Amino acid sequence: MKKLCTMALMLMVSILVQAQIQNPAKFSVQLKAGKTAEAELVFTGKIAAGWHVYSTNLPGGGPTSATFNVEKLDGVELVGKLTPRGKEIKNFDKTFEMQLRYFENSAQFVQKIRFTKPQYALKGYLEYGACNDQSCLPPTQVEVHEQGKSPAFVAKKNAEPEQTAAIAAAKAGEKGGDGAQTNIDAAALTPATPANLAQQTAADSLATAAVAGEKTLSAADKATLWKPVVKMLQQQNGTDASDSQSWGYIFLMGFLGGLLALFTPCVWPIIPMTVSFFLKRAKDNRRKGIQDALIYGASIVVIYLALGLIVTRLFGASALNALSTSALFNVFFFLMLVVFAVSFFGWFEIRLPDKWGNAVDTKASSTTGLLSIFLMAFTLALVSFSCTGPIIGFLLVASATSGSLIGPAVGMFGFALALALPFTLFAMFPSWLKSAPKSGSWMNTIKIVLGFIELAFSLKFLSVADLAYGWHILDREVFLSLWIVIFAALGLYLIGKMKFQSDAIGGEIDKPMPVPCIMLGLCSLAFSVYLVPGLWGAPNKAVSAFAPPMSTQDFNLNTKEVRATYHDYEAGMAAAAKAGKPALLDFTGFGCVNCRKMEAAVWTDPTVAKTLQEDYVLISLFVDDKTPLPQAMTVQENGQTRTLRTVGDKWSYLQRSKFGANAQPFYVPVNNEGRPLVGSYAYKEDVKAYLGFLQRGLEAYRKQP
Repeated sequence: MKKLCTMALMLMVSILVQAQIQNPAKFSVQLKAGKTAEAELVFTGKIAAGWHVYSTNLPGGGPTSATFNVEKLDGVELVGKLTPRGKEIKNFDKTFEMQLRYFENSAQFVQKIRFTKPQYALKGYLEYGACNDQSCLPPTQVEVHEQGKSPAFVAKKNAEPEQTAAIAAAKAGEKGGDGAQTNIDAAALTPATPANLAQQTAADSLATAAVAGEKTLSAADKATLWKPVVKMLQQQNGTDASDSQSWGYIFLMGFLGGLLALFTPCVWPIIPMTVSFFLKRAKDNRRKGIQDALIYGASIVVIYLALGLIVTRLFGASALNALSTSALFNVFFFLMLVVFAVSFFGWFEIRLPDKWGNAVDTKASSTTGLLSIFLMAFTLALVSFSCTGPIIGFLLVASATSGSLIGPAVGMFGFALALALPFTLFAMFPSWLKSAPKSGSWMNTIKIVLGFIELAFSLKFLSVADLAYGWHILDREVFLSLWIVIFAALGLYLIGKMKFQSDAIGGEIDKPMPVPCIMLGLCSLAFSVYLVPGLWGAPNKAVSAFAPPMSTQDFNLNTKEVRATYHDYEAGMAAAAKAGKPALLDFTGFGCVNCRKMEAAVWTDPTVAKTLQEDYVLISLFVDDKTPLPQAMTVQENGQTRTLRTVGDKWSYLQRSKFGANAQPFYVPVNNEGRPLVGSYAYKEDVKAYLGFLQRGLEAYRKQP
């Protein structure tokens, strides 16, 4: 429990400071040389849990491949291309629609070289891309500068392999902050500040502004735009509770699952018997009966909470994140949910061995005190498994693949709390039992409805596997067609036009459905009708988080999209000042999966699109843009000298130095001086939340003096 509280405290601290530099991969470089003319540059990286680094030679149009780039070669030449080593993972990415290769936990890249002169000098850098399930980092560079005597031209008797490597390492220079060995001549570089960086970049930004017909900015204005605002952004982000909202959603999902489990044939009939047992057990001491009931309810919470913690402990944080993209696990989840759905439909019953329940029940009867009450709660968990098992399985799958470290525990806590409440409340207020509904066919109806819901959500996991293997058996229109049929069938069942064999129990198969069921049935039928236009490309925002991406649809009439007018920071800010509008900075990347998801699921909303196009000046800055800068720039960052070679390097540096963040997508509305208005927004496919974020930015802009 102490460990859980510590993790919770750490996560709460991370919520309060969202705009932060992330460094999930740490690389070191080593020159491995022997007696021959050939040697190896070995880049070894340790990758944080939940992150992955992409491999080499990925197809064009995808994320950043790992490459080795040369700046200076003297007395040495490259042999072949950069080669990956280690456990490489292959997966089909549904957003890029291509097979991607990447590393988790650790990665190693090797570049072979050949010495051609007695003295050599090599200067270059490894560039790689890293992502997790929520964001991507801009292309990151690991610089290397090696020079010295070539081992191939040193006498063998004086140059053993170990000595040669030591000589090369001694002359390699100082260690960089990211673990790479570098030997950059700091005197030959010009450290950049926001002021002189603005002067260095004036030529290309002025040219861009001139082409666009906008007013130009002075060097002083540019220095103001580049001024760091990290602390200001952190203070504004302190009110953001997106992670806590995610926990709240998981808890609510678990609580609703527990309420549904209450009204199943395996649980509801047990409530009166259990409450009566506690009341009779302490008939002369009502306070003792209530106390025992409270302990019973707490025992239920402990049992199911322990189950959630065990799942988290077994898989760990990185494995839980991997579950959401693992094809094997998603196929397993799909089959498991289908089995649960069929069991709810009444085809068969999932039960634990009777001897388990009998053994625990016997043990509970032979003991006294707290242990007896706990064993009774454990007996309830065992005997009700045929009804609660499918619900628990669904909750654990959904929370484990949500990306939250303790999601399973939070979900199980909500489930157990809902399950324990009636036992405690009815024990405290026995008269309520008289007004509680009696067992009947309505409990079977709830089981059937849950079966339909689990069957529908199982397709989400099959979709992930389908995209991973490239089967193309569950593209978007097929997925929507199946959901239309499932929810139409659910509607027909609820209005009484469809029956199952289990409905015949009790001889009430011809009994009319109650009004609440009919109303819910009409809602389900209406939802099916709502899905129909999606077969021709309608966005269907309500199911965008579940359905396959629009790119998998063969026939699509939807051509709406939002694009930024400006891709240069200074030019876009000049245009915003001239128009008297705030600017929305969109730090994005060509290889950013979640950036494309936000643009497809959120930006296409008519209200969001109108706000972006009419109320803001949208500036999209691609941090992986490989366009070379007119002149390479050098900057001082965290005590290190870095070289900005491309447009993407420049925008990545802007995001790090000004806003203290380096993950994409990253949205921040700013005023005409470049100061943030309401904090930042990261990846979250929530149209309502994103629109509220934009509206708050507009209000802050209008209120400023």
